[in-house]
Parts: sequence; C-alpha cells; structure tokens
Amino acid sequence: MTERDENVQHFLDLIKKSRLGKFKIYIGMSAGVGKTYRMLQEAHALLKNGIDVKIGYIETHFRKETHDLLEGLPLIPRRKLFYKGKELEELDVQAVINLRPEVVIVDELAHTNIEGSKNEKRWQDVLEILEAGINVISAVNIQHIESLNDEIKAITGIEVTERIPDKVLGFADEVVNIDLTADELIIRLKEGKIYHAEKIEAALKNFFKSEHILQLRELALKEVASQVERKVETEVTKEHVMKHERFMSCISSNEDTARNVIRKTARLANYYHSQWYVLYVQTPKEDSDKIPLDKQRHLINNFKLATELGAEIIKVQNTNVAKAIIEQAEARNITTICIGKPHLNLFRVILATNVFNELLKKISSNKIDLVILS
Repeated sequence: MTERDENVQHFLDLIKKSRLGKFKIYIGMSAGVGKTYRMLQEAHALLKNGIDVKIGYIETHFRKETHDLLEGLPLIPRRKLFYKGKELEELDVQAVINLRPEVVIVDELAHTNIEGSKNEKRWQDVLEILEAGINVISAVNIQHIESLNDEIKAITGIEVTERIPDKVLGFADEVVNIDLTADELIIRLKEGKIYHAEKIEAALKNFFKSEHILQLRELALKEVASQVERKVETEVTKEHVMKHERFMSCISSNEDTARNVIRKTARLANYYHSQWYVLYVQTPKEDSDKIPLDKQRHLINNFKLATELGAEIIKVQNTNVAKAIIEQAEARNITTICIGKPHLNLFRVILATNVFNELLKKISSNKIDLVILS
C-alpha cells in the first residue's frame, strides 16, 4: 500500500468512526447490583428529555423493582425462533436498525445467541447496531470479561462460559461501575431481590460469599479505573493531564545503597498505591566483562528484591546516566525519582559532578520531583 493509499484509508477510517453510535456500558461485580435497573432509569430520563429511546432487549429476571420500570418505555418486539421444539426470543437487530432510535437499550452483553442467529454473540449484534449510527446502552458483569476468566475461576471456583473479548470494553465511549458493598449485596440477596427463595441459600454458600464479592468488587473497580485512564490518555491533552504518582528508584551496583533505595521507594509507592520502577543504567565501565562478580551478584539480588516488592525492572546501557534517567522517566510518566544519598556533600556534588548537575537541570524542566534518600 502506497503512502497516498494509507492516507486515504486513514481518512475513511475517521469518517467511519464519526458515523458510529456512542456506546455506554454499565459494569458490575455480580448479578443483582442494579445494572438493568440503572439502564431503565436512564431510559426514562432520556425519554423525558425528548430523546427517542427504545428497549431492544431487557432481562428483568422478574425482579419487581426492575420490571416496574418497563412501564411507559417503548419496546422493540423481540425476534422469535424455534430451537429444539421451543419458542425462544432474541434481540431483533434488523428491527432496531430499521426503526433507527436515537438510543437503544440492550441488556446481557455477554449473551450467546440461539443457534442459527446471524451473529453468535450479542456483543456482535451491538457492534452492528453501533455501525448503523445508533447509540447503545448495555450492561455486563465483571466475570464475563475474557482476560479475567482465570482469576474469576480462582476466586469463585466457577468456569464462566459466556464471555466478551476485552476489545468490546475498548469500543465503549463510557464505562460506568454500579457499585455496592458486600453487605449491601448480601442483604439484597436475602431479601429476595436477586433470586427466588429456593436459590438464596445455595447462592450464599457459593458465588455470594463475602470474600468472593470483595474480590469481584475489586476487579470491577480496577477495570473501570483502567478504562478511565485509557480515555484520559487518548482524549485529554498532555498539558492538562493530572499525573498519577509513579516512582522510579535509580540504583547502582553498590549493594547497601541500592537495597535501601529499593525498600524506601517500595514504601512510598505502597503508600500512594502507585506503580513503581527500578532503573539500573549500565555504563561502559560496568560491562559484564568488567564488573566484579560480587557486584554482579549484588545487582541480581537487588533486582530480585525489587521484583518481590512489586517493582518493574528497567535495565539500559548508556554513557550518559542523567540522560538515561530522564528518558526513562519521560517514557513512563514518572512523577518522582528516588536516588541514594551521595557520599559527598550534596553542595559539592552539585558543583563538581556533571551527572547530578545535568540531572537536576533536566528534572526542574520536566516537573519531576527528586527524592534523595538517606
């Protein structure tokens, strides 16, 4: 493909993207947190404001509070299919596209369509509707996200079969977490607001154990946080981005200083619940064939310690240590650089050492904090 063809394709992609409907996903840690209820509340609010909103597919699970909210909302009839002698219903994608509402509500994003449907999965139906320029509001539980499948199984002991690829969340313009505490969710379950009475006891002993709910809640919160961070990175200009704390400790082959810097940086990062890195800049005089074996061993042990404490290790080769530190700090949006206290008086270091002199100049112009650890 020539450069001209690539430019044309890029422009066509932009046009196509601008024609897509907007996509909003409500996500929750489990059934019963109120995703469907919230979607129907939003549908009423949109309708009240003169927006043409229709219900494409909703699953109330016969929960009275949720079912009552369907009153007054226009429904698009479902498509009826016969499967294994039974009449079943699915979202009628073509009917939605033909009617062209401004907004359509489509529940159960991870649902697998009946055999013989145009698309295997409901999320594929939703993408088709979005491509037609129709805005979609949908919902999914955290356990249905493909990349979390192993974690969900480890937490709950249950293999979730209906899953959506992570890229589907990436298509969303907005991801909203519907959050409850574990106690609130268990109370809802015991009051019969999630399952019928005969299922409550089994649910409490399995999926709805407090320790399971807490871990699922954490996964849901993290997932939404990562989606928000992605939007900030792509939609907010860099000068307006509020930096999250990210620490980088810079170590040498000096064992005692390095271990101290690593441990103290780990404590700082844990306090701020932030990512952190350990950077080792290998200069020509520290090539593997020149550095003593005991120092090599110390380095390996320090890398191991840093990894155990949650750091990501960065090893680079450079003759200019200050330049390497700043390059890595900029590449990873580091907010704070941590170094060990020099053996020389700091004032003398600033005056006499080019490395520190250059580092301080570069740091001051990049709005990065420098912490010198004792």
